Amino acid sequence: MNEELYKQLLEYEPYDENEKCDKEVILKFMENNDDVLTRENKIAHFTTSAWITNHDRTKILMIYHNIYNSWAWIGGHADGDSNLFRVVKKEIEEETGLTNVKPLIDGICGLNIITVDNHIKRGKYVNSHLHFDIEYVFEASEEDYIRIKEDENSDIKWINIEEVNDYSTEEKMKPIYTRLNKKLKNIK
Repeated sequence: MNEELYKQLLEYEPYDENEKCDKEVILKFMENNDDVLTRENKIAHFTTSAWITNHDRTKILMIYHNIYNSWAWIGGHADGDSNLFRVVKKEIEEETGLTNVKPLIDGICGLNIITVDNHIKRGKYVNSHLHFDIEYVFEASEEDYIRIKEDENSDIKWINIEEVNDYSTEEKMKPIYTRLNKKLKNIK
């Protein structure tokens, strides 16, 4: 078990009942399973996501994710790296081209257990499983260069914060996005 990640999650104060329950499950799973940082664990593994807002906090940067056919946040798999903040920063750069993003809080902003339906990725079957997703919030300039990561996404744009759920076609993600927007309003 990765003790540093476990400690960060243990210290994280859940925002609501959803996060409280998910935190308990994630911690228990970590206690009973060695490999939670790689996709080799076909039941559940860690991912990390970024909620990126513009400077006046009126827009969110989102990508059109080809596998899910939906507008979504930026993020990816831990792939063995227990430093999820480092992973999410790498994913931001890979998926958007952004290199100048500023964290709005020091540490984790949210956590969720997200169900992933079976699908084909790069010609290979991926079974249904769970993502233990750890979220961070960032701020970036709308003026900075952004680009599409063509092997995973087909579009990228700044979306009005009030319209994020109108763009998402994944019903299970809408409560998560709503919660992140509420949290964002309370960050000084």
